Amino acid sequence: MADAFSGTAPQLIDVARRAGVSASTASKALNAKADVNPATRQRVESAARELGYVPNAIARGLTGGRTGTVGVLTSDLEGRFALPILMGVEDALGIDRVLTFLCDARGDEAREKRLVDELVSRRVDGIIVVGKQTDPRPPIGRNLPVPVIYAYCMSDDPADLSISVDNAQAGFVAAQHLVDSGRSKIAHISGEAPHSASQRRTEGVQKLLANRGLELVQPPMYGDWSEGWGRAAAAILVQSGKEFDAILCGSDQIARGVLDSLLERGIAVPSDVAVMGIDNWVVLAENSRPALSTVDLQLQKLGRVAATRLFEASNGSKAAGVEYLPGSIVIRDSTIPRL
Repeated sequence: MADAFSGTAPQLIDVARRAGVSASTASKALNAKADVNPATRQRVESAARELGYVPNAIARGLTGGRTGTVGVLTSDLEGRFALPILMGVEDALGIDRVLTFLCDARGDEAREKRLVDELVSRRVDGIIVVGKQTDPRPPIGRNLPVPVIYAYCMSDDPADLSISVDNAQAGFVAAQHLVDSGRSKIAHISGEAPHSASQRRTEGVQKLLANRGLELVQPPMYGDWSEGWGRAAAAILVQSGKEFDAILCGSDQIARGVLDSLLERGIAVPSDVAVMGIDNWVVLAENSRPALSTVDLQLQKLGRVAATRLFEASNGSKAAGVEYLPGSIVIRDSTIPRL
C-alpha cells in the first residue's frame, strides 16, 4: 500500500507491475476484454483493489460532478440467470469504486416505472436492466437523462444497446461437441417454443448438423424449462422407437430430467447415449449422475461487459443494437467420446 501514502494516485502501470503482467493486459482485464485468462483477470483485479487504483474514465466522471452510483434493475432476483450477471456487474463496478442501487421490479410494470423514476431522481450515472430471458422487451423509458444498458434481455428499440448471450452459437458448439465425440444420431429436447432462446439454440444445432451432412433423428421437442419435461420427453423419445445415440438438451434442468429418465430405463450414459445441456448451472451439472457436459453462457462476463459499456456510454460513446457474447463448452462425464 505504499502508493496510498506517497501522495500520488496509483496508475495502470502500477497495477500491471503488482499483478506481474503488461500494461496492455492489465487494461484488457479491467475492461472485461474476452482474450484474458480468468486467473490473470482475477490477479489484476486483486492488484487494483490492493492499490486503490481508479481507472481514468471513472476518475474523470467523479471529478466531473457524477454521483458514482449506478442503478441495477431486475425482476429475477431468485432466477438462475440474474444472479451471476449481477455478480459480474458488481465485480466491474466494485473495481471502479462505484456503488449500486439494486432494484427488484418483481415483474410489475408500474413498480418498474416507479423505480426508474426514483433512480433518475437520485441522479444515478446510468442504469443496467438485467432480464430473466433473452426475448426482446420494451425499453424502460424514452429520452432518459442517463445511459441505459440491457443485460441478457434485449430492448426492442434498435437505438438501445443490449448485451446478450449468443444462443445460436451455444446450440452450434453443443452439437459440434457431440458430433466430434462420435455421435451422429442426435435428438433435441428444448424449452418453451415461443422463447427466442429455444428457437435460436435449435437453429444453431441444425446449422452444425447440416454442415456435417446430418439431421436430427426427429423434429425438436419443445416443452417446459424443467426436469419434469426432460423426464417426460426422454420417455416419449424412447417409446417412439427412434434410434439415437445422443440427446442435446436446451437447458441443464431439462438434461437433468433426461438423465434420470434414461437411468430408470436402463440406458447407460454416456456409453449408450450421450447427454448434453446448455447453461452450465454448476451446482446442478456437477451433481448430476453422471456429471453433465454443457455450454457455459459466461454470465458473469456478460455482467462485466454491461458495466463497461455503461461507462463507455456515460463518456460519450454512442452504441446501439445487440452485442452477443459466445459461450464455451464444459466437458464432463455425460459425453465421454466414443473410442
